[in-house]
Amino acid sequence: MSTAQRTRLDAGLKQLGLHLPDDIVERLLAYIQLFEKWNKTYNLSAVRDINAMISRHLLDSLAILPFVEGQRLIDVGTGGGLPGIPMAICHPEREVHLLDSNGKKTRFLFQVKTLLGLDNVQVHNCRVESYQPEALFDGVMSRAFASLEDMTNGCQHLIKENGRFWAMKGIYPTDELKPLEKNYIVANSHALTIPGEEGERHLLEIRPR
Repeated sequence: MSTAQRTRLDAGLKQLGLHLPDDIVERLLAYIQLFEKWNKTYNLSAVRDINAMISRHLLDSLAILPFVEGQRLIDVGTGGGLPGIPMAICHPEREVHLLDSNGKKTRFLFQVKTLLGLDNVQVHNCRVESYQPEALFDGVMSRAFASLEDMTNGCQHLIKENGRFWAMKGIYPTDELKPLEKNYIVANSHALTIPGEEGERHLLEIRPR
């Protein structure tokens, strides 16, 4: 583990107001180091520099920790495990499912689960519309969906009646919300400031009417 990387992550956590145990911070760093290593051959991200990954991927995912609720969560279109892996590391008491249709990415996720001993993680290699869970979820998280309409339409069969969609977005997606008005309500919107990153970030909590 690089001292510079630990310092960067510690500073970012402080800015986010997050106080995590040392073993959790070390596991987060181990994850992002695996991410960087596998990214060279698996193209998990266009970001190549590990210091940029700490801000753009790790701290970006960790910024939602104070807001996301629910014991049983699924991260749809998780890619390299964002935000699902950081959520699972920081909340070992929660059950976190990671779903992606890309086989290379899910092979990486299985490796992360094994090497980091994440017994609370389950990985699913399939398309969301074909995935039928054994039990419904308290929340659906996503950092990657093209639109909120796609997210709600594609994942509505996954959540409980009182479940939530947790959508990570850049600027506040006013235009994307219009098609949802008939069936969904924005219960909360959280403006996020990501250490080391410019530009707007928002977390939207969306629930069925």
